[in-house]
Amino acid sequence: MLITTGRVRGGRIELDTQPLPEGTEVTELAREDGEAFALGPDEEATLLTAMAEADRGETVGAAELLTTIRGA
Repeated sequence: MLITTGRVRGGRIELDTQPLPEGTEVTELAREDGEAFALGPDEEATLLTAMAEADRGETVGAAELLTTIRGA
């Protein structure tokens, strides 16, 4: 897993790292105007753990998620 930053130029994302292999699947998180996005070490670890779980297919379906949220 790689976490990197970049900028949009000409409608395309230019990463601050080496180019990724053709066909690499990526997920974007984009800040809204003026919105700050920062994670502390614990939050980053939680995010990386969740991303690894998703990569392994350890996910829940939308119906189960909605049931969990509504019951909270």
